[in-house]
Amino acid sequence: MENFEYASPKTVKEATALLGSSWADAQVLAGGTDLISLMKEYIETPKRVVNIKNIKELGGISSSKGSVRIGALVTFEELANHSAIRTQFPSLVSAVRGVSSPQIRNMGTVGGDLCQRPRCWYFRTGNGLLAMKDGKSLVQTGENRYHAIFGSGPAYFVSPSSLGPALIALGAKAKLISAAGSREVTLDKFFVSPTNETTREVALAPGEILTEILIPASGLKNATYEVREKDALDWPLATASVALKMNGNSVESAQIVLGHVAATPWVAAEAAKLAAGKSISDDVAEQIGKTAVAGAKPLSDNAYKVQLAKVAVKRALLEASGKKAV
Repeated sequence: MENFEYASPKTVKEATALLGSSWADAQVLAGGTDLISLMKEYIETPKRVVNIKNIKELGGISSSKGSVRIGALVTFEELANHSAIRTQFPSLVSAVRGVSSPQIRNMGTVGGDLCQRPRCWYFRTGNGLLAMKDGKSLVQTGENRYHAIFGSGPAYFVSPSSLGPALIALGAKAKLISAAGSREVTLDKFFVSPTNETTREVALAPGEILTEILIPASGLKNATYEVREKDALDWPLATASVALKMNGNSVESAQIVLGHVAATPWVAAEAAKLAAGKSISDDVAEQIGKTAVAGAKPLSDNAYKVQLAKVAVKRALLEASGKKAV
């Protein structure tokens, strides 16, 4: 790990003043479950680390004006145990419970989950964000069993965020603050599929801090279903998060978002359209799942993800609508 300056501000204003105009100038430290390992591997080498854990205004969960606010420093454990979250947003609780490590749940934060870097082994071993060599992708011709099945490149890593798909389905927004002011970004626009090595995977500028997440309290039926290779701490192979606006037993409108299958959480718009006006049954959920993966473009070793993603959509739909899979 290279030497670095360390700062521990008490307010967001102090924190943003300590950030620079590039990622090399400064990095934000929250739970530290990602940044520290990146620094140990020299993937990130900031001149300054800005610890935001002592900024009280970045914590807490509250409800007001028809929305629920989740501070960026809220831990996974706090999120899963909050009564309002458990009642209104079971899709978030399921995503949190999928993280089996108590240590990570107690240290990892909501903001950190959304901003974490890709877990792609090419990136983590120093081959760059897009893993290119001599103008060609190492992923396409290499070991790609955990990589993307959607998108056309050049990014083939999968978004590692546990909460991203569920928050997008729920219509959430992220608030970002810099020394120049603040802005809000819908979560579906927050995640970015980079086209070059200088682009990040999120719409966060070097001088900005993600301060909170705002979720409409709209009464949507929601669920997340994950398919994992093992119960021990690991990232899922494929996930699906759904949010349904119901009219009696029929779906009035739907949002369906797949996780760990593309460089960003993947919005399955056509599948959501198919769900509208229907009562969710086993057969209907099966058909919607097939539509959700219709545009998949698996690589040489990850075609199995297509079936897993289809099943995840089906199971999430059935769970959100209060049905059981046959």
